[in-house]
Amino acid sequence: MTPREIAILVMTLGGVFFAVVAVVGLIRLPDLYTRAHSTSKSETLGALLALGAVALAFDGTMTTVKTVLLLLFMFITNPTAAHAIVRAAAEQGIEPWTTDEEGDEA
Repeated sequence: MTPREIAILVMTLGGVFFAVVAVVGLIRLPDLYTRAHSTSKSETLGALLALGAVALAFDGTMTTVKTVLLLLFMFITNPTAAHAIVRAAAEQGIEPWTTDEEGDEA
């Protein structure tokens, strides 16, 4: 394997790892605020790594340029969309999940 192929493989595996972390966070975390944090951060990083691997794989073609533009678009819009969703939830009065002093759900 060439170093380029190894880099593509590592970036792809990293992207898959962070996508799985986002899914686990979405399933396991208790409320909208923690779920939004988990998915926005992890999924953005996972998508960036996966798209970076695609850009490396196509090596200098027009597809690489389009992939890099998509990567930049996702880098800007994913966190912004998560922030807008959480802000709308806060304005609607959705309370964050809390525990009482004994560790039980409130």
